[in-house]
Amino acid sequence: MLAFSTCWNNANHTDGEDLIDEILEMGFSNIELSHGMTVSKYPGIKRAFEQNKFNCCGVHNYFPAPLEVLIDAPDAFEFTSDDSYKRNKSMRLAKESLESAAEFGADYLVLHMGSVPMRHDKWSVPLTELAAEHAKQGKKFTKHLEKFIAKRAKYSKKYFARAMEALEILGDVAKEAGVVLAIESRSKYEDVPSEPEMRILQESFVDNPWIGYWHDFGHVQLKHNLNLLEHKEWLTEMEPHLVGCHLHDVIYPAKDHRVPFAGELDYASLLKHVDPTKPLVWEISLSQKKEAIISALAQWKEQFPQFL
Repeated sequence: MLAFSTCWNNANHTDGEDLIDEILEMGFSNIELSHGMTVSKYPGIKRAFEQNKFNCCGVHNYFPAPLEVLIDAPDAFEFTSDDSYKRNKSMRLAKESLESAAEFGADYLVLHMGSVPMRHDKWSVPLTELAAEHAKQGKKFTKHLEKFIAKRAKYSKKYFARAMEALEILGDVAKEAGVVLAIESRSKYEDVPSEPEMRILQESFVDNPWIGYWHDFGHVQLKHNLNLLEHKEWLTEMEPHLVGCHLHDVIYPAKDHRVPFAGELDYASLLKHVDPTKPLVWEISLSQKKEAIISALAQWKEQFPQFL
């Protein structure tokens, strides 16, 4: 099921119904209500929903955005935080987002679980710069990557434990709301869960139908480009746990949230491991032009009519 995220045009509107109408005019009818949405836009979105203008396939935590956060910052409060206030706040906001998801008849809530507090500029950024220089086969890249993995492993245990504790609680709330928690693959190795942690997480909740895996094509490709995983192999492994996907293209090595067909993703190969009935949500950067999205949608309909 093809869908579109409000993250693309959220910043361009003050009225929620106008925001929805613009997406509908491009040719989408299924919409994911994304993070960064101010409370002021909520009435307009609800008005469009009550008029049956769109189907809300899912919601991305936090929705609506916290009042005290003035920018689009879905990681302002993390389940893994060392600050107990922020951890508690993240739980309250997630529960509110589940209520919003249920109100819009959504099937799922996409969750970011947090991070290990490691500076991106010291770890992910240098690796990305080396990849951009086509130096991934060199000793410098390999040494930095190995050190990165070891450093994260040294500190990650308690942060992953906090994420798991949060899911134990939220799983019951999700069941009551009738909304599946979709744990998203993240773009940086500092984030939680890493792929080994995601494997443990999914195996731990394998008998819980209210917790599953959300595959972000762009995020996983970024990690693929840093030799942290092999994209197709990872998607194949996670296929049994798949709730749905965010789809956006990547310009090597790290420009993501591009319009489909603008980058390096091999859709024909990767989509073999995605059930066409599951939500496939285009999550596009606000920098991308409407005309490019409309053109890509026409190409998509020709090449992948099963994913509509």
